[in-house]
Amino acid sequence: MKVLFIGGTGIISSACSELAISRGIDLYHLNRGKTSKIRHIEGVKTIISDIRNIEETKKAIENHHFDAVVDWIAFEPEHIKNNIKLFSGKTNQFVFISSASIYQTPPKKLPITEETILDNPFWDYSINKIACENVLRKAYQENGFPYTIVRPSHTYDKTLIPFLGDYTTLHRMKKGLPVIVHGDGTSIWTLTHHKDFAVGLVGLLGNPNAINEAYHITNDEWLSWNHIYNLFAKELGVEPHLVHVPSKIIATFSKDIGDGLLGDKEHSMIFDNTKIRSIVPDFNPKITFSEGVKEIVAWYADESHQKYNKDTNDLIESILQDYNWL
Repeated sequence: MKVLFIGGTGIISSACSELAISRGIDLYHLNRGKTSKIRHIEGVKTIISDIRNIEETKKAIENHHFDAVVDWIAFEPEHIKNNIKLFSGKTNQFVFISSASIYQTPPKKLPITEETILDNPFWDYSINKIACENVLRKAYQENGFPYTIVRPSHTYDKTLIPFLGDYTTLHRMKKGLPVIVHGDGTSIWTLTHHKDFAVGLVGLLGNPNAINEAYHITNDEWLSWNHIYNLFAKELGVEPHLVHVPSKIIATFSKDIGDGLLGDKEHSMIFDNTKIRSIVPDFNPKITFSEGVKEIVAWYADESHQKYNKDTNDLIESILQDYNWL
């Protein structure tokens, strides 16, 4: 099977690339060739092109036909429209990486299934992903464009710290300084290791039964945000000083952070993975987040990976001081 990944070197796509190659898939990456050193993957064939340049990409793929194409970096309807122009007649399956953040927010019912209403008015990122999905559905109805939609939730590897402030917050935790947890820390969250996600994604490739269908691929482990922070503290061997701040207050200090909280992390999100298991029976997440935390902490023990951000630290201090939570 011949497969093209548009992108391919990110947190999720790198694990999918490694698994695809291990299963004998003839895998190509289409990218600008500038990030391959970050997560180098043996066995990938690279097509150098900027996907946003339609004419350049059309020429780069003119002698190729793919059993499946996966776009990891489409975020706006125009990106999808361009993909349809580029890959109509060039692939048997186009896989769009959408987002589980597009589901009804806040949810009226849990767990989330693929039939849950798509409605997140709080985050432009999610609104655009919904619009992308609508473009694909219309293309299928009008021209039979063979799409599959995949919706990851919070997927991580050893380099991704899942809470507000990234490494700066981990640094504060190690120093015994207060760290911010949004809300009261009791909302439930789902974190999926990228290697577990890869089993679901790769299992969909080349499957004709996945055409005109959408699947979320997530872990079955449910964790409160308080527990997530405490897992890191335990692995670091420190006593955490957690300060709970309402998401709406955090949003007044940073729109970027606020959009992600109000449009996603503020609300409990758990998922029913029955649909992905029905078509990919070997999808069975095995990596608990406590194991993932060990990987993350070990990665950041290397000083070259520690990127302390003074602006982020100043933001945390401002929130704490202005509301007298120190």
